[in-house]
Amino acid sequence: MITPFRIDVPQADLDDLADRLSRTRWPNEVADAGWDYGFPLARLKRLADHWRDDYDWRAQEAALNELPHFTTEIDGQNIHFVHVRSPKPDALALILTHGWPGSFLEFLDVIEPLAHDFHLVIPSLPGYGFSGPTHERGWDVVHIARAWAELMNRLGYERYGAQGGDFGSGISLALGAVAPERVIGVHVNYLPTRPDPDVELSAADEARLETVRRLMADRPPFQALQATTPQTIGYALTDSPVGQLAWIAERFAHWTDPRSRISDERMLTDVSLYWLTATAASSARLHREAPRRIEPCPVPLGVAVFAHDITRSVRPLAERLYDVRHWSEFERGGHFAAMEVPELLAGDVRDFFLTRRAPEGAGVAR
Repeated sequence: MITPFRIDVPQADLDDLADRLSRTRWPNEVADAGWDYGFPLARLKRLADHWRDDYDWRAQEAALNELPHFTTEIDGQNIHFVHVRSPKPDALALILTHGWPGSFLEFLDVIEPLAHDFHLVIPSLPGYGFSGPTHERGWDVVHIARAWAELMNRLGYERYGAQGGDFGSGISLALGAVAPERVIGVHVNYLPTRPDPDVELSAADEARLETVRRLMADRPPFQALQATTPQTIGYALTDSPVGQLAWIAERFAHWTDPRSRISDERMLTDVSLYWLTATAASSARLHREAPRRIEPCPVPLGVAVFAHDITRSVRPLAERLYDVRHWSEFERGGHFAAMEVPELLAGDVRDFFLTRRAPEGAGVAR
């Protein structure tokens, strides 16, 4: 069963948030710390004050409720999604998947340009936002991909494309692997590529690989914690709104292109979604569940590489593993491309999928 859904956060939860922010117990900071020890105190205080005094969740909630929201249950798990139909009845369907610490909000600015040509299905990951929390083990990328296949089946889409970044990239690739007869292609804007001694690379590609080697040698602290003890860090993030704010805001600060910063309003809406749904711990669990082996993705692949992403894919290595049909390099944009440079991502997604167009009527819901 698919049920219409409307966002309506209880006022008591908003009052509690404001009260907790007003009673924040702040740590001290060494002089001239900058970013050397983590998120700078002065910047975080300004964000927290803005969140408490000026940020208007109700205005954001009203704007979000202009979208068509739905929920359904798959494998005992609540799944929230936005479903925007194109004015073109025979448009191809696309399922767009976010990652961490993002949400379905990542895709707000690509909905209008993509909906001209595609039916859009934008789910919240199990354990995230209005899909959360999860209550059992095993919601890894393959399980989520199978749930997405079931969701698209329930919506009546026989053939469709998949797009994603961060965890959404891995889930989209897994969807191509578990439902190759349905998925006409996968487009990703994040595709880590590991070194291969049998592949000769240019100096520029070797430089990209060196970034990967440094990341593998010095695992980011947030990733180590969420991949090993997500419940432990979840206590702190679920109890302290400033803790949740710093945890997510640091990723936005480090992973975005300085020329395409995400507004404080948009970031605070994302942070509020995590806070108001109490999904810090359940969303973090995906880091622990994620390293499960998946079958190779056999469907055509499109890749968009953004200059300021965490890592940048190396095409010769990607082509050893995937059927790469489309490759774009952009000088602007970072890890949250759909929020930072939506016009670039939407254009690249359109270019890839319109060349992979299914037979007439194949994307139409029954």
